[in-house]
Amino acid sequence: MGMTITHTLDNGILTVSLGGRIDTTNAAEAEEKALAAVSQSGASKLILDMSELEYISSAGLRVLMKLRKLSDEPPQMINVSSQIYDILETTGFTELFEVSKKKREISVDGCEIIGKGFYGTVYRIDDETVVKVYESADSLAMIQNEKRLAKTALIAGVPTAISYDIVKVGNSYGSVFELLNARTLNDVLREDTSRVVEITKQYAQFLKLVNSQTVPEGRLNSSKQQFLGYLERIKDCLSSDMYERLKMLLDSVPEQHNVIHGDAQMKNIMVVDNDPMLIDMDTLSEGHPIFDLQSVYVTYFAFGEDYHQNSMEFLGMPHEVVEQVWQNFIGFYFDTEDDARITELRDKITIAGCVRFLFLININPDYQRELYDIRTRHTLERLEKLIYKYDTLLFD
Repeated sequence: MGMTITHTLDNGILTVSLGGRIDTTNAAEAEEKALAAVSQSGASKLILDMSELEYISSAGLRVLMKLRKLSDEPPQMINVSSQIYDILETTGFTELFEVSKKKREISVDGCEIIGKGFYGTVYRIDDETVVKVYESADSLAMIQNEKRLAKTALIAGVPTAISYDIVKVGNSYGSVFELLNARTLNDVLREDTSRVVEITKQYAQFLKLVNSQTVPEGRLNSSKQQFLGYLERIKDCLSSDMYERLKMLLDSVPEQHNVIHGDAQMKNIMVVDNDPMLIDMDTLSEGHPIFDLQSVYVTYFAFGEDYHQNSMEFLGMPHEVVEQVWQNFIGFYFDTEDDARITELRDKITIAGCVRFLFLININPDYQRELYDIRTRHTLERLEKLIYKYDTLLFD
């Protein structure tokens, strides 16, 4: 069999696929084709897909070295066979490239969907295992990053699931988790909405546990800086006075090392033998708990306020049940029944939530215009009423 080289470009990521045998007879041709693909693509990231590569000689390795010199960061080698991996390891190439062996392939056709996050979908494979399938062209890098974040959270004391395998699912990749008889906390509530107060209490107490854990400085990105970025993104929606006021309120929140999930809704909490644990760790950061609590406002109030069907479509529950989560959560999280205290806490969390909500509805290019206008107007009215009521977002 001869040598084949093809390439695809997707969102700035160039994937060069190598096939057959690369040796002294065709190394010059392989070099010409591969280097031309890289130099003409303008790609910011290079991935070498070696799923069809059967053999590579020292001449072929020299081609890989030339590709390495064209890249600012180590290119990824994916789908490397055991035989090729042994060659790369023996010659030290595993130190120069990010190398991952060929993954076993699975199908999720007919599998139950038990969770859906911003970057992927979680399927139940069987009673003991689930797989999170990523939808990005950069899925392998995202999987490795989420594994790193999940490990950081676990070491910090946050109950979370750690992937034990990476698999090929169609044209993408997935992380496999051993979660015996796992269900999301959202599904537990959906199956018996009469337990809304009890389950909201469990939800609040678990998130409080998560937010009470800390990580070493610099281990995670800053949630405060992330929110300041959201504010810049929605700046055109705000009056100059409103923008400056929000910037002052966000700036006044101190940098902290508490664990922040970033999308702490019940669909991202798995229940295994009645013990909750976090999933979807790719949004993990560090900061003040308000940057997690805003997720409760966004999920259980903002998205359903002007479109009650959202509660059923996204969470699978009637709107009145979803509203009860938001109404009861604050008292349980802060362990208080003081109405004045709850109002103040809810107001401050709402301010942060409004910033993220405006960001979310502004990054969606397919947003229904009428609904977008209504949601924007109501959110700005709410901000106008609240941001001058408080001089700090801290929980006194």
